[in-house]
Amino acid sequence: MKSLALLLFALLLSAKTFAQQTDQEGIKQTINTLFDAMRKGDSTLLRSTFAKDIVFQSIANKKDGSVTQVTEKANDFIKQIGTPHKEIYDEQVTYKDIKVDGDLASVWAPYKFYLGKTFSHCGVDVFQLMKTKDGWKVIYIVDTRRKDNCPE
Repeated sequence: MKSLALLLFALLLSAKTFAQQTDQEGIKQTINTLFDAMRKGDSTLLRSTFAKDIVFQSIANKKDGSVTQVTEKANDFIKQIGTPHKEIYDEQVTYKDIKVDGDLASVWAPYKFYLGKTFSHCGVDVFQLMKTKDGWKVIYIVDTRRKDNCPE
């Protein structure tokens, strides 16, 4: 009987771990698709990764040394990506931390951004996602931006 209880416990723990790994892969796939869309300049593909009311924000350092929060409209961002541009927008992320609680996920992802092959800036992207019937969708992105001291 003790062996059966131990086996059931191990199976439940394995199922939970598998579900978390599956969620994490789905979350990464959504974010990777977002960046693939940026590289391709594909606004339709980009829009497919977003929830309806997505919010974009940046934490920016002003010239006077103060810090401000900048909010960008989703449609402006999508238009910028979808408008033909000479250089490829190549944002390269590293997944440092992914947290999942049911249908909510939070991702901490240091990045380096390149215009074509030229380094532009770096920082950290923080994504909030929700699980929908169509998979994981990004509901919120906030980032930092700087030219040096790039996080790894």
